[in-house]
Order: sequence, then C-alpha cells, then structure tokens
Amino acid sequence: MADAMDLIAEQWRKERPDLADELGGMELMSRVLRMQSIFERHFKGLCAEQGLGMGEFDFLFTLRRSGPPYTLSAGAFLKAAMVTAGAVTNRVDRMEAKGLVERVRESSDRRSVQVRLTEHGKAVADEAIAAHLRGYTEIVSILDSQEREQVTAGLRKILEAQGDTSID
Repeated sequence: MADAMDLIAEQWRKERPDLADELGGMELMSRVLRMQSIFERHFKGLCAEQGLGMGEFDFLFTLRRSGPPYTLSAGAFLKAAMVTAGAVTNRVDRMEAKGLVERVRESSDRRSVQVRLTEHGKAVADEAIAAHLRGYTEIVSILDSQEREQVTAGLRKILEAQGDTSID
C-alpha cells in the first residue's frame, strides 16, 4: 500500500531521476510533518472537549509533571513556552479565572510570581493527560512494540544530532 508521500516521491523520481538518491530525507521528514498534523488534530479535539486552548493544556501539563507543589515561576513558563510575557500573563489570567491555577507571590519579593496548580487544575490535568496518551496509543497502535522502539530511536538520534536535547 502506498501513502501520499510514496506518490510524491515517485513523481520526483520520474521528473528528476538525478535526485532519486536524495529523496529519502524528504520522504521521512514529510511523513513526520504529516504525523504532526494528525497529532495536532487529536490534541485540538481534546482541547475542545475540555474547553481549553493548546497553550493552556501545555501550561497545565508542565505544572503537573513538575511534581509537588506543582508550582513554577512565570519566568520558567516564559522560557519554556517561547512566547511573550504578555501571552504568559493572558494564559495565567484565563486559567486562574477557570480555577485551574493560582498566583502565589513570595513575601520577600512582591515582584516574584509563582503559578501553582489548584486541586481542580490537577484533576483536569490528570484526566486530560490520560485521554491524550490514550489518543497517542491509538494512533500508533498499528505498530508493534519493536517497530515503535525503532522509530523512537531513529527520531531521537536525529533530534540529538540537531541539538534538541533539552525541554527549555
């Protein structure tokens, strides 16, 4: 069975046979990009079910996986999310209004703001991450465990070679 990338590569092989040996990278990377679209559709569906934006879920998941007391500085989010300070403030405002997070100010430095997951926020994050992972599992279920490990190892190797070794 052929996928869309097989058809595109075949067209290039016909039109530019001199590039046939160079098509492997395009075929792999284009499939990764197409998978990104599939994952985004899944994630957007989850967001719609929960009434939250993708950035808000990212925020919740970051807080939840940080461990007790589920608190991080606004600056840490700014660095991790690669968005403006205003965008972080807006997300925190929306999430605070929904009872998912609360701002905590250090008594010694009123300028220092921490964002803490509320119990409600923790419950939402726990439910959402379970649903999110079930969706991923369903999407990749066509592969057996050895195939998943091979794909994961290959992609990890590419990411490491490109310097993508940190989450910040």
